[in-house]
Amino acid sequence: MSDFWTKRRVVVTGGRGFLGSYVVDNLRKRGVKHVLAPTKKEYDLRLGEAVKKMYDDMKPDIVIHLAAIVGGIGANRERPGEFFYDNLMMGVQLMELARQRGVEKFVSIGTVCAYPKFTPVPFKEENLWDGYPEETNAPYGLAKKMLLVQGQAYRQQYGFPSIYLLPVNLYGPRDHFDPKTSHVIPALIKKCIDARETAADEIVVWGDGSATREFLYVEDAAEGVVLASEHYDKSDPVNIGSAFEISIKELVRLVAEITGFSGRITWDPKQPNGQPRRKLDTSRAEREFAFRAHTGFREGLQRTITWYEAARKAQPSLMGT
Repeated sequence: MSDFWTKRRVVVTGGRGFLGSYVVDNLRKRGVKHVLAPTKKEYDLRLGEAVKKMYDDMKPDIVIHLAAIVGGIGANRERPGEFFYDNLMMGVQLMELARQRGVEKFVSIGTVCAYPKFTPVPFKEENLWDGYPEETNAPYGLAKKMLLVQGQAYRQQYGFPSIYLLPVNLYGPRDHFDPKTSHVIPALIKKCIDARETAADEIVVWGDGSATREFLYVEDAAEGVVLASEHYDKSDPVNIGSAFEISIKELVRLVAEITGFSGRITWDPKQPNGQPRRKLDTSRAEREFAFRAHTGFREGLQRTITWYEAARKAQPSLMGT
């Protein structure tokens, strides 16, 4: 175990959220005594004065910026302006104030949504600027992509040490299951379990099932973020993924099987599929900081479903039941 972390104060924005909570857990296991996770109630990071106060109060050596306004296709279509503005303002001000305060390292977490809609598979980091993102989540993807531009500009002009990571779609326990904001895996899990428990004979799924996605188990993603934070110090973006691709049609079949839903699956082709394919080239992460995902997809899916079933029994109001 490295002693890199033991004397450093680390701020994890979004540290009470899905990925953030696992990053905080990972850092604590590595001996970080001061892992600080500001909440929106304490510090609204869209506001410059709140960002200044957070830095004054917490005095971090390293900032891992995970806070984001996120959601699935539906939420992105309904709130594109909010997704663009809030994510842009948080990131830009956090990095600028970090530069002014002499923060040792700034870790920006981007999104696979930053890639062009039609990107050669597997997505390589050098393809990031080869076209416009998929339309339904372009405002979010572009807002997060600006952190790469800012980080590279700051490194060039000021020598400021920031890095930019591109995680693929995440899943796992503690995910968000609210249908208004959830991503595809938690949305499907909830839909199948709701149908099973109400004896419904059908679920309706958006699109035609032809799109493909790569998914990364959240604990693996947290490990990748922490490894990069310690070992990587270049301006080039880095994909964080599992190198595993599955069609939405096969994903729905697998979720239905594990949850015990045996009814009919009806596709709604009037609704968007999203980006046609997503699969990352993860060789740079393995080469630069020895990251490789270890959790098999079926195993991770089973863990997620088991967690959700237990959580909805314990706190039904929080699980949307």
